[in-house]
Amino acid sequence: MGVAMEDAHASAHRRFAAGRELDLICIGRLAVDLYAQQVGARLEDVASFAKYLGGSSANIAFGAARLGLKSAMLTRVGDDHMGRFLTESLAREGCDTRHIVIDTQRLTALVLLGLKDRDTFPLVFYRDNCADMAFDIADVDEPFIASSKALLITGTHLSTQKVLAASTQALTYARKHAVRTILDIDYRPVLWGLTGKADGETRFIANDTVTAHLQRMLPLFDLVIGTEEEFRIAGGGGDLLASLRGVRHVTAATLVVKRGALGCTVIEADIPDRIDDAPTFGGVQVEVLNVLGAGDAFASGFLSGWLREKAYAECAEIANACGALVVSRHACAPAMPTPAELHAFLAHAKRDPDAMRRPDRDATLARLHRVTVPRAQWNEVFAFAFDHRSQMFDIARETGCDEHRIDTLKLLFAQAALETAAQPRHAGRVGVLIDGRYGQDALNAVTGTGLWIGRPIELPGSSPLLFEGGRAFGATLVEWPREQTIKCLVHYHPDEPYETRLEQELQVRALYDAAQASGHELLLEVIPPKHLPQGPDIVLRALKRFYNLGIYPEWWKLEPMPAQGWAAIDALIAERDPYCRGVVLLGLNAPVETLAEGFRDAAASTQCKGFMVGRTIFGEPARAWMAGEIDDATVKARVRATFESLIEHWRAARRGPAAQRARINDTERVV
Repeated sequence: MGVAMEDAHASAHRRFAAGRELDLICIGRLAVDLYAQQVGARLEDVASFAKYLGGSSANIAFGAARLGLKSAMLTRVGDDHMGRFLTESLAREGCDTRHIVIDTQRLTALVLLGLKDRDTFPLVFYRDNCADMAFDIADVDEPFIASSKALLITGTHLSTQKVLAASTQALTYARKHAVRTILDIDYRPVLWGLTGKADGETRFIANDTVTAHLQRMLPLFDLVIGTEEEFRIAGGGGDLLASLRGVRHVTAATLVVKRGALGCTVIEADIPDRIDDAPTFGGVQVEVLNVLGAGDAFASGFLSGWLREKAYAECAEIANACGALVVSRHACAPAMPTPAELHAFLAHAKRDPDAMRRPDRDATLARLHRVTVPRAQWNEVFAFAFDHRSQMFDIARETGCDEHRIDTLKLLFAQAALETAAQPRHAGRVGVLIDGRYGQDALNAVTGTGLWIGRPIELPGSSPLLFEGGRAFGATLVEWPREQTIKCLVHYHPDEPYETRLEQELQVRALYDAAQASGHELLLEVIPPKHLPQGPDIVLRALKRFYNLGIYPEWWKLEPMPAQGWAAIDALIAERDPYCRGVVLLGLNAPVETLAEGFRDAAASTQCKGFMVGRTIFGEPARAWMAGEIDDATVKARVRATFESLIEHWRAARRGPAAQRARINDTERVV
């Protein structure tokens, strides 16, 4: 049978039940992966680890959701911080977590992973009596299983009597309700008790008991995915083909053999005399950084095509590409591609395969991977900015206030912002800008509360640009929670002397690269120096220059401008960076009435998402508090009143599409 006929037959054979709420339910391991950050070090010598979602089933559920499937996870986690991290990570990706059971008696599993070289990946599983291995028959809900097109189980959840019983119950419900069943063999000898507890790296040990056990389960599956070594344990033969024949003897399932750099082979019918005689699909050749998790990415990609009833050639293309991208990156689940990134990778690889040997170094892919994953949405941002350091110090000196009391004042400001955010009409829109010099307690108070948080990295008033912590700002960012956005004010004019402009550009570029590495978002505040000629296009040209340098901040912070200026900014961002979060207005200590006029000028802008205002809000109350003229409650009430009045001015400016259309028409007449 030719490949085309094979694919046509497979597509017809692969019909799924209609009207299902879910595409895929995954049963199996859900754990925290701690990846060594020092590549090349022995695990004994590793100094720090990065924390990721892990576990083969969870990785597949995560990757499938990222590729647009409606996936769900069925397992257990501990009633602990790591369990909450895992469920929140899956939920952010769009994976259904309603049936993840919280186990109050056990802890969430952990895994330590090292990256010694391209062939050595020390791996230690901490899974003794862990939560996901307590998965129980009582956790399996028949209507939930029946709500899905497919059910996936990994081999680990067939390895002990307790999880085997629960998995078998799920499979029984699946067969009853026409839910297609998938086995990812996922053979880890250590998890079957065949190696020392610290030897998670060993990928294959022949064992007749494991083979017999798997073969009793194989008839229950419609699709079986595994590496060559995993099919050897499932089939029990001396070589791959003999093992595949052993598998075929007990199941008519479609077999997908993962073959690493060679791609994959899909076998629907009899096992051929040579593996390459079966439909085999090559992939993009890349340099390997980390093989861990690449198979899970492969499975996610394959299933994203399979569940959409794509031909095997397309399923394999997606699967091989997903595996290639993950194998070239540090993490597993977070390294999995989005559809936009996958499309760009495949298109580029077809044009120039050699250029894609190091996809981890491709700036376009890196940017797509950063901006097309699920992110918190901010359609509006109303930020109380009290990241001021030199201004606060000056007020303290003028009023005779102890400098250390600035910390207390900023904590009061943070409390005021939280009180504003607690009002339902402001929920999901309030932000703060807070520094770490005087505002560390305030930062600690707001981090994790759902506020938009910005934190300055530039030294106040520095031009040329200098950073807090000096040139080692990359090390500084390691200490910042990921939810804190880097705010950088740069005094920049496109017509200033070349040497000055170059210095500013180099500093901003270095910061942008550091943000890409750390994973923080970047807000770039651009203010042209006032001693240089001003004009209506100066800010626009400055933004164009940064885009030309390959700098794409998530946010811009700009001074108020006329309506026609906003129209030009909107057009530029739409053309150059459709993934930009937007623009916020800065205040520059302007009166409330002046800011309100700026809001009205920006009312028709699609990119202007709000404001970040400081001294207009806190200037006089801060002075009075430091002078001892008002108490804590009063200073909070006064800053809240001004802050919330600005929010109302913003909303008034935006109210009414007719007013917006009139302003757009006025802009067009001016232009």
